[in-house]
Amino acid sequence: MRPSTTLVLALCAAPVLAQSPPSRANQLTAAERAAGWRLLFDGTTLAGWRGLGYDSVPSVHWNVVGGAIHKVASGNVPKMPDGQPANGGDLMTVDTFRDFELAFQWKVAPGSNSGIKYNVSEEYSLAHASNHAALGFEYQVLDDSLNEDNKLATHRAGALYDLFAPTGAKRLMPVGQWNSSRIVFRGNHGEHWLNGAKVVDFDLGTPRMDSALAKSKYRVLEGFADRRSGHIILQDHGDEVYYRDIKIREIAP
Repeated sequence: MRPSTTLVLALCAAPVLAQSPPSRANQLTAAERAAGWRLLFDGTTLAGWRGLGYDSVPSVHWNVVGGAIHKVASGNVPKMPDGQPANGGDLMTVDTFRDFELAFQWKVAPGSNSGIKYNVSEEYSLAHASNHAALGFEYQVLDDSLNEDNKLATHRAGALYDLFAPTGAKRLMPVGQWNSSRIVFRGNHGEHWLNGAKVVDFDLGTPRMDSALAKSKYRVLEGFADRRSGHIILQDHGDEVYYRDIKIREIAP
């Protein structure tokens, strides 16, 4: 049956909705470049990164797969009391940053645990940890549904690890799907964002922060929370995790 003249005219008059091209990871838009963003990962190589305490990338722990930095699962290896490998391989930016906004995407394999650390001194870490593990504030990356760290609110995805739990506004993507995260660290103020919502807000040198530090595992580490220019770290917790679209812009204090 032929369509009526009225229907044909209506279809011709209807606006055509342009399909937005899918966003491409590991690339900056012109607006981002103008705003001072730069990539920390080019999507192909680990240029600009090395292992904490190493001169190069510990390739047994890290590689690039499908445009993402891939933490290779370590398997059944000797572990520290907190579950980290006894001979780990945290991945560290060569450059250091003091006041910044960091954006990144991440996804985990079922049951996996990792994190992004910042305000990290390599020298301080090597002096206080024997397993090439970074000591710094940590944005927790976790499978909240399966990993046993989910028992503590301050250890769940998006938390400032062992210090502040994420708020109820948190929305976590299903395991195997990409999450978008941001860290803002400016002066003594810090923020964690997860999939468009701010989930952690803190200030150094306040009674709230001092109380949280006193209750945390960091309480025995003198100088842990000192403000410094530090490296950005991808944590090796032994589990399989992927990171991509890692970009940073330095901001005024």
